[in-house]
Amino acid sequence: MAVIINNHPLMQHKITQLRNVNYKKVEFRRLSKELGELFAYELTRDLETHDVEVATPLETTMSPEIIGKKPAVVAILRAGLGLQSGLLEVMPEAKEGYIDASRDEITLVADIAKAKLPLHLSERRIYVTEHMLATGSTSIKAIHCIKKNGGLGRNIKFIATIAAPEGLEALKVVHPDIDIYIGHLDRELDENGYIRPGLGDAGDRMSGTL
Repeated sequence: MAVIINNHPLMQHKITQLRNVNYKKVEFRRLSKELGELFAYELTRDLETHDVEVATPLETTMSPEIIGKKPAVVAILRAGLGLQSGLLEVMPEAKEGYIDASRDEITLVADIAKAKLPLHLSERRIYVTEHMLATGSTSIKAIHCIKKNGGLGRNIKFIATIAAPEGLEALKVVHPDIDIYIGHLDRELDENGYIRPGLGDAGDRMSGTL
């Protein structure tokens, strides 16, 4: 398992904009998609390739082509949709999946309402998108759901824009076999289970329901 925090200046700049309370639904969606696209390049760094013959306008040459397991991008609803759209922009051939999860605001324990996942998960690279890794409860249960449906931990990469140290540690402990990609590690969780400084409720901000 690896934990990768993406410190690229462009990534950090866009996260700063995403935090801004004055950025409304349209800007939030646009930035979420752009962050997904930026994540995609780091996530796919380890893909295998082989050389194939291709005809250019000038000659025939050997050039790299991706091989191996086909991708699936699974969004944890609602907030994961923004990052998912960015990954799908870069990997349009990927299968889509969705996990509908909600967190009890009193107990802070998550529950999976339903899941729609691609077939043959054991044969796929699986990218799980979620804007915020707070307590870790939602993400932990979502990955349990993926594994229960055939996904292999070594093929799962979890992506979150921001994370609290508590949630990151919880996810590492329960799912030590997955790779975790974070845009920024924030300071802490508050007593209500919100990430500080955070960016508010990503699902509400993306849907304009604030």
